[in-house]
Amino acid sequence: MKLIIGILLVIFSIVVVTTTYFPLVKNEVGYQLNKTKSQNIENIAPLSREFGIVIPKLGINVKVIKNVNPYDANIYQKALTQGVAHAEGTNLPGEAGNIFIFSHSSENFYEAVRYNSIFYLLPKLELGDTITLYYNNNRFDYHVSEKKIVDPGDIKYLSANSEKPQLTLMTCYPLGTNLKRFIIVAN
Repeated sequence: MKLIIGILLVIFSIVVVTTTYFPLVKNEVGYQLNKTKSQNIENIAPLSREFGIVIPKLGINVKVIKNVNPYDANIYQKALTQGVAHAEGTNLPGEAGNIFIFSHSSENFYEAVRYNSIFYLLPKLELGDTITLYYNNNRFDYHVSEKKIVDPGDIKYLSANSEKPQLTLMTCYPLGTNLKRFIIVAN
């Protein structure tokens, strides 16, 4: 009887670990397999949604949930189960100013599936890499100009004022924690 319980616990543990880390492993393996290939925007299926983000280098092609309150965890956690979130009160593509988009890198191991891990690979972006937003059937290209690690309380990036179009992406850092924030700024 003890042997059967032990085997069942081992099987249960394997199922939990597999379902928890599958999105992260899938993203990392996909990135490693594709990083030697020439990546361009045409190789990724275009978005047919109202608002989406494509990062060819990382194989990201996902819906952006518009006007999400970044200060209310109940609201943004729900949005992040559907894609990445555009912070309410920041600009939209086609407008001068800062567009702020955020997602988890998997805040902790048990929420990796529950709360999307779309930006898990964001730290692999380099200066000059292309990020494309699609909004109302228009395409907007941005190029990475800054990479930063900041404290969670450093919210100046959320309200950054810019006279020209600017895109700011944010995720938690180091991956799997919420100790710091990883910021990408693209113009």
